[in-house]
Amino acid sequence: MEATSSDKKLEEGRTDEGMGDDRAMLRSDSGSGDDSLDGLSNRVHRCPLTPSLSPRKRTTSQSKTEPPLLRTNKRTIYTAGRPPWYNVTGTTFKEAFVIGLCGGSASGKTTVANKIIEALDVPWVVLLSMDSFYKVLNKEEQELAAKNEYNFDHPDAFDFELLVTVLRKLKKGKSIKVPVYDFTSHCRRKEWKTVYGANVVIFEGILAFANKELLKLLDMKVFVDTDSDIRLIRRLKRDISQRGRDISGIIKQYNKFVKPAFEQYIEPTVQVADIVVPRGGENFVALDLIVQHVHSQLEKREINVRSALASAHQGQPLPKTLSVMESTPQVRGMHTIIRNKETNRDEFIFYSKRLMRLLIEHALSFLPLKPVSVETPQGGVYEGKRLSGNRITGVSILRAGETMEQALMAVCKDIRLGKILIQTNHDTGEPELHYLRLPKDISEDYVILMDSTVSTGAAALMAVRVLLDHDVAEDKIFLLSLLMAEMGVHSVAYAFPKVRIITTAVDKEVNDQFHIIPGIGNFGDRYFGTDAPSDWCESDEGMDF
Repeated sequence: MEATSSDKKLEEGRTDEGMGDDRAMLRSDSGSGDDSLDGLSNRVHRCPLTPSLSPRKRTTSQSKTEPPLLRTNKRTIYTAGRPPWYNVTGTTFKEAFVIGLCGGSASGKTTVANKIIEALDVPWVVLLSMDSFYKVLNKEEQELAAKNEYNFDHPDAFDFELLVTVLRKLKKGKSIKVPVYDFTSHCRRKEWKTVYGANVVIFEGILAFANKELLKLLDMKVFVDTDSDIRLIRRLKRDISQRGRDISGIIKQYNKFVKPAFEQYIEPTVQVADIVVPRGGENFVALDLIVQHVHSQLEKREINVRSALASAHQGQPLPKTLSVMESTPQVRGMHTIIRNKETNRDEFIFYSKRLMRLLIEHALSFLPLKPVSVETPQGGVYEGKRLSGNRITGVSILRAGETMEQALMAVCKDIRLGKILIQTNHDTGEPELHYLRLPKDISEDYVILMDSTVSTGAAALMAVRVLLDHDVAEDKIFLLSLLMAEMGVHSVAYAFPKVRIITTAVDKEVNDQFHIIPGIGNFGDRYFGTDAPSDWCESDEGMDF
C-alpha cells in the first residue's frame, strides 16, 4: 500500500485472504487463491427500487459478499466500513441478520435478493445460495444427471449438514468457506469461496424452508411466489443459454422432478413465511417493506465501543501479558528524537526503523521454541533452539502499521504478510473495518499484529477480533506497537487475556480527542510526509488516538 492522503485507495485485486498465491472479506474469496472481490457489484450509494435488471448469467453457484466500493482500472476505493460486531469484552455482540428467500425454481429469488441488496445500503451484505450446497454425486448419479434423470429438486440432493454449519458460523461472524457447484459438469469445483464480514446474510434456495435447523437460523422468511408458467419459461431460457442443456431434456426434467418437488416440498413451506412476495422482483411495495424492517432491526443492534473503552479499566494495574522493552539509554534516546516535534522526516524514519527492529527482535523471544541438536562444521554438537510451530505471519493495521513490515521481513525470512484497514467513522466515532487481506491457512500460524501506536485500543481490538474470526488461536497473537497508552493496553488485555502485548513504551494519558499524551503525534503523517485532510482520519492507532 502506498501512502496516499486518504488510504481509502488500495491496490486493485486481493482482499481478505490472499497474497500472491495465497489469496477472505471482508468478504469473499477462494481458499485456493481467487480474488475475493471477483463478481461483486459496484454498489455504493443507496439505489432506489427500479424495474431495470441485468440478465443473470452464471454457470456456477452464486455466494458472495457485497462491500460498498468503487472500482477503477488500478484502484479499489471502499466507501463504507463494517462497524463493531463485538462488545468491549471482544465477544460477538450482534449476529448477522439472516433473510431466507424461498420459492420455486426460476421464481426470481436471486432477483429479489439483488433488489434487497441494492436498496438496503448496508455495508457487508452476503448472498448465500443454496445451489452451492448440492451433494457430491457418485459415478452412477453423475450418469443420471447427464441424462436429466437425477432429481436436483429433492431434499436428498442437498448437503443440509454442511449448509447449517456454514450458515450458523456466518451468522456468528466467523469466516467460512463455501463450495462452488458447477451446473454444467454437476460437481463441486476444487476451489471454495471464503466469505467473511456479514452484517446481513441473504440466503436463497428452493428448499430454504425445508429444514428445521435452517429455519432456526432465519430472522426473516420471505417466500417468492411466481406463476408456474412464467417459472417454466424462465427455466427454459436459463438452462439453454447458461447451462448448455437442450429443450427436450429441460421439459422432461421439469415434468418428472421440478414440478412434483415444488408441489410436495416447496409450495407447502409458504405457511412458515413471514412475507409472501407475488411477482418477485417487480413487487416494489413488498421489497420496500422488507428493507424497512431490516433497517429497524439493525438499528436495535447498534453498539458503541470506543466510548465504553474510554471509561473502562481506569486505575487498574498493567496486565501480565504486557511486555515493555527495557528503557536503555539507547531506547530512551531514540524516543527523544522521534517524539520531538522539531525532528525532520529523515531522522524520524531512521530512528523509528531502529526501534522497530529492536521491537521485532524482542517480540520473537516470546515465541515458543523447542530444543534441537545440530552438528557444527568441526564435528561437534550444538544444543540449540528452533521455533515450535508451523509459520509466522505478519499482519499490519494500515496505514501506519505497514511501516513495521520492513523490519519484520529483515528479521524473519520469507514471512507471509497480511493487511487490515480500519478507519474511524466521524459521525459515530466508532472504528470501521474497510479492507483486509490475509494469507490462506492463517489459522495455523503465529501472528504478529503490528501498529505504530495504540491509544484507546479500538482498532487493535477490531483487528484481533478479525483474526479470531479466521480461527487464529488467541494465544498465538502478538500485538506489537512502538507506543501504547495504558487505556489501549487495558482494552486489549481485558478483551483478549491470552494475546501477548509488546511495546517499546507506555504513556499514561489519553486526551479528550483520544490522542496519547505526551505521545508521538500522527505517526503515519510524520513517517510518510503527508497531512491528513480534515474530513477523515485513519485508525485510532495510526493517528496516536
